[in-house]
Amino acid sequence: MDAEAQPTERDRSSRPARSEKISDTEGPEDRSRFALVSRAAEWLPGGRITLTLLVCLLFLLLFSRFVIQPFEIPSRSMERGLRIGDRVLVNKVAYRFGAEPQRGDVVVFDGTGYFGHADYIKRVVGVGRDHVVCCDKEGRIEVNGRSVDESTFLYPGDSPSAVSFDVVVPEGGLFVLGDHRSDSSDSRDHLGSPGGGMIPVGRVIGRADWIGWPSEHWTHLDRPGVYARVPAADGVHG
Repeated sequence: MDAEAQPTERDRSSRPARSEKISDTEGPEDRSRFALVSRAAEWLPGGRITLTLLVCLLFLLLFSRFVIQPFEIPSRSMERGLRIGDRVLVNKVAYRFGAEPQRGDVVVFDGTGYFGHADYIKRVVGVGRDHVVCCDKEGRIEVNGRSVDESTFLYPGDSPSAVSFDVVVPEGGLFVLGDHRSDSSDSRDHLGSPGGGMIPVGRVIGRADWIGWPSEHWTHLDRPGVYARVPAADGVHG
């Protein structure tokens, strides 16, 4: 015998009937947006697949334009770390929310009117109000009276600079050098040009954070710790 209690006719009729109709939560705006997408998919060859690919492409373009942009290294000026043909991933929001380039950052900037009509990649050695001198008694660059040991990233066999200089970086400016000092056109070569070889912070496109290609060279570009020991500029130098 079936031990499960069976509802009587009275039991069934006494319960409120459940509606099996799903409530329509879409408003007129949602339905019209869906219809628009459907019409676009019908118009495109390949339908929804093509539409999805186009949306993904648009997303990548916007992402590249405003967030992360790849740049190819065209010269030997940043060896040993960056070689010709390397693709670096440049963080374009690194300095968008009040942050500014710091000593040791590798940055990409628009050199138009300062270095030439092109984008450049260099290392920040001095920021606004820094007093940058080359060289101390041991041949090292000095920033705000502190000698900087650049041996961990300089190109092997290169000296910190074959050119002597003694500059104060203006507020809102950057003094930049390539890591391959003997094969780099940088702030040293433009000391007598308009701007004095300094790059305005506003010309910086972003900070190079990663080497993305080739895959065997994939690595994060860290800020060298030697710059953390450089004291802040006191603003007295002139």
